[in-house]
Amino acid sequence: MQFELCGWTEGLAPSLAKNANDARIVRYLNEGFPNPYTPEDARRFIAAANSGKFLWNKAIVVDGGAVGCVSLSRGHGVLRTSAEIGYWLHPACWGRGIMTAAVGSACADVFGQTDIVRIQAQVFSENLASARVLQKCGFVQEGVLRRSVCKEGRYYDLLLYGLLKEEVR
Repeated sequence: MQFELCGWTEGLAPSLAKNANDARIVRYLNEGFPNPYTPEDARRFIAAANSGKFLWNKAIVVDGGAVGCVSLSRGHGVLRTSAEIGYWLHPACWGRGIMTAAVGSACADVFGQTDIVRIQAQVFSENLASARVLQKCGFVQEGVLRRSVCKEGRYYDLLLYGLLKEEVR
């Protein structure tokens, strides 16, 4: 399945609202990700994505529609040369290598175009597919943040993954 990483435009709002509105996506995301995901949520997100809030933020586009997202946020203060990566993909696109390619491309862009020397990710311990994406991109599991998340009354461990600039394959 062919895909592109594109900047967010208003024209992607309808497909974003449609494809982000899936309970399987929000299962392992923080509670700030709207559920249900409305057209207004899509417009707000696109405005934020274009506001400079993110270090790097791209739509994953298949057949002209947004089916996912990869974004990186810069750390602050003494963490300013580190970034946190986050991503999601519509389930119809799972298992096709899209997210692995998108995360790899995002990391290469950020390391190549900024002063970032470290990218990290925190993954729900049960989200094995997301952990595999990171591992395939060269991330190393650095620790377990035990019972650090409480979502819908249940506690989860988070796996901490990191990738250093010199480790990019």
